Amino acid sequence: MSIISVKNLCKNFKVPQKTDGFLDSLSSFFSKSYDLKKAINNISFEIEKGEIIGFIGPNGAGKSTTIKILTGIISPSSGEIYVMNKIPWKNRKATVSEIGVVFGQRTQLWWDLPVIESFDLLKKIYKVDDNIYKKKLSNLIEILEVENLLKIPVRQLSLGQKMRCDLVASLIHSPKILFLDEPTIGLDAVSKLTIRDYLNVLNKEYNLTVFLTTHDMDDIEALCKRIVIINEGEIFFDGSLSLMRRKISNERFISIDLKNKDEKIHDFKEAKIISRNENKVIFSFDPEKIRPQDLITEITQKHEIYDLFIENPSIEQLIAKLYKNINIL
Repeated sequence: MSIISVKNLCKNFKVPQKTDGFLDSLSSFFSKSYDLKKAINNISFEIEKGEIIGFIGPNGAGKSTTIKILTGIISPSSGEIYVMNKIPWKNRKATVSEIGVVFGQRTQLWWDLPVIESFDLLKKIYKVDDNIYKKKLSNLIEILEVENLLKIPVRQLSLGQKMRCDLVASLIHSPKILFLDEPTIGLDAVSKLTIRDYLNVLNKEYNLTVFLTTHDMDDIEALCKRIVIINEGEIFFDGSLSLMRRKISNERFISIDLKNKDEKIHDFKEAKIISRNENKVIFSFDPEKIRPQDLITEITQKHEIYDLFIENPSIEQLIAKLYKNINIL
């Protein structure tokens, strides 16, 4: 059975109607009128144990509302939702004891305490057995490489260091699901790569299910085999990255380095130049119209080149194209 099951989930909010003029504003104090806003509109999906799923969409799409329902913070207007066979908002304590949550712009660590004291406090809050705690903490400290940070007050940590410690804190009680909201926001490039590597290791080490929301498409590409795209409360795509590439665009790129930077080069029948910078030229082509090897042969027969390589559009380019198609941009 799926570790998360969502069927026909809907969530509506009552929003006070805006009033014009002094008298209307005054009357609204005594009798308010409301509009019904659909934050989530009949969405369904299943998540299996051990999956890393990217749940993405523009601001206001319904991501945060969905997470709040899955973690039991709020209840839905309708639909069936089970998280580890429990209805999260009806079994709040039991659900919280089996999930971990990390928000990129917040921390569950105590600001003025050394990191290890925050871990010890969380151990008591979650009522983790002493022996289990020692073993789990030792393993997490080794995986996330935070041994040298344990005695440092949280306020003195860099963003990357704090994120690593937050990951340890979120896993002390051995949750089955980890909810991550923008885990690499504000981090430098090296720290982002490090956090992604750690998350992949944690997923494999503990068969941890990870529910990731982010605007950083590099996070998605590095971590997720499956993505769900939501907009205006509705799911527009649910599948693998490779399936998304096929559905959105067949476009591929071939980049070549000419031996002579002044050599003239033109479009080919099935390949168009999209950029040129001195000797570097990038073509766009559709592999269903011309095979890559045939295009390479055609180019090398007419031009002397140092190097070439073929690449897919980045996940960021694909998402931008999808958003444009559904009139988000």
